[in-house]
Amino acid sequence: MDNPFKHINQPLKEVPPELKSKVMNDIAIAKLLMDLAALFSYNIGDVIESVVQQRKTKK
Repeated sequence: MDNPFKHINQPLKEVPPELKSKVMNDIAIAKLLMDLAALFSYNIGDVIESVVQQRKTKK
């Protein structure tokens, strides 16, 4: 079995353009899905903070 840690200090190899474009496309789709999920979901920390602030102002 080859030791993978021996390859750490080696110079980086160039990635084929088609593989690079596929990976970048997959990352863009994942980022889009994360942004959409954040848009349509509640940020629980902000909800709790706003409720606490509203209770403080009513007193």
